[in-house]
Amino acid sequence: MASLPKLRPRSLSGLILLGFIAVALPLLLGTINAAVEMRNLSTASERLVTNGVAATQYTQAIVRQVASLERTARLYQILRRTSLLDTFRQNHELLVGTLDGLENLPGDPDRAVVITRIRQTTDSIGTGLASPETREVNDALRQFTQLSKDAGQLSTLASRQTDRELRELRAETESTRQRILWQTTALVPVTLGLMLLFTLFVGRPIGQIDRAIEAIGHGRLDQPVSVKGPTDLQALGRQLEWLRQRLGEIAEERNRFLRHMSHELKTPLANIREGTELLLEGAVGPLSHEQREVGGILRDNSVRLQRLIENLLSYSEWQAKRAGLDLAELSLPALVSAAVETYQLPINAHRLRLVRQIEDVDFTGDRAKLRLILDNLVSNAVKFTPDGGTITVRGRRDGTDIVIEVADTGPGIPADDRARVFEAFYQGATPHGGLLRGTGIGLSVVHEFAQAHGGTVALVDGEFPGAHFSVRLPARGLPPPGSSGTDGEPELAENSQVRPAY
Repeated sequence: MASLPKLRPRSLSGLILLGFIAVALPLLLGTINAAVEMRNLSTASERLVTNGVAATQYTQAIVRQVASLERTARLYQILRRTSLLDTFRQNHELLVGTLDGLENLPGDPDRAVVITRIRQTTDSIGTGLASPETREVNDALRQFTQLSKDAGQLSTLASRQTDRELRELRAETESTRQRILWQTTALVPVTLGLMLLFTLFVGRPIGQIDRAIEAIGHGRLDQPVSVKGPTDLQALGRQLEWLRQRLGEIAEERNRFLRHMSHELKTPLANIREGTELLLEGAVGPLSHEQREVGGILRDNSVRLQRLIENLLSYSEWQAKRAGLDLAELSLPALVSAAVETYQLPINAHRLRLVRQIEDVDFTGDRAKLRLILDNLVSNAVKFTPDGGTITVRGRRDGTDIVIEVADTGPGIPADDRARVFEAFYQGATPHGGLLRGTGIGLSVVHEFAQAHGGTVALVDGEFPGAHFSVRLPARGLPPPGSSGTDGEPELAENSQVRPAY
């Protein structure tokens, strides 16, 4: 058994050729066997027809020749002419030749006995006719009765032999049909088994290659590529492994660049924010109304830039597997309020209506990562909601999960972008009325951090005219529903709308 792998072809083409031969060989052998069986039946049928026709012709000739001998003998009894004896001898020779031909045909022993008796009888009749004694001639003529019976018996024996051989041929035909049927029945599972075996030989490495390509395509670069099978497929697997390692190196270089650039940007950004805050606080003197507006714009954009940099840092750290979960007990209303308050000024500036429906529940999670999830979702809602629109933030308990939803009345996400909206660095078309594009990783961070908590994020259709995101997270240590409150109804911490401040 240890030598079998050495017989396996090394190339895919060789394996396919071997599989074709292995599958076709049983079918070919079965076809050849069926052809041989049919040829044997055809030969037996041909022999039966030939021997039957010949035996019939011989027996008919013998009957006719016996009748001719009898006529000649009776004429000789009356006329006593020597020429009639010559005619008798000639007919006798013809009969002997016919008997020789019939005797050479295959037949049963009874026919040979009858032929021998006919020979003896015709010889006795010839001897009696050649005698000058009338009594002997009459005795010879009386033997024609037995001779006619023997000739008729030969015909009967030939018919019986034909019928017997025909029955044997029918039985052999049925037996051959059964053998071919069983052979065909046995060939079907054998052929299917061989097909399955070689399909596994070919399909297993191809499946490994397909899974490797799928993993690389989805960015799962931590899974080594290993392909076992023909050498050419193994070579392709090694190429994929090289590609995986190269892509991993490129991803690491990209993440390293993002980390370095983000850290380099944070220092001047901190100085800008600090200087802006000092100006707004009047550290260098009172500001006019227009100057405060400019300062507010600087502060708002510095906050936005800081959030983008934090997204880059969080994304690069998560991709590099350097960030874990720092779990703590959190209050859902406090978490949402902290995220929403950050955007109070742009909400007021654009006269947006904010609706918050938050159940008063506690759960376990990573505060920083969940804060980034809410920051990105609320920021997108503020960015794409037109002036005077509505933003809805909801948080509730659903069994053992926490569901956080952020929806707006903006233009929504185009159908062409929905399938890729959670991909890193993907930027779809900017809707009408939207601000400048960001880095393209905000929703990717939401997706990554939701998955880090064992949760999901999805787009919801139908309830709101704009984008509607739903984040579902497992609430570790969450009290069972109905344990707080008297009637089991959700307790809303706040259901308010923020009016623009004039």
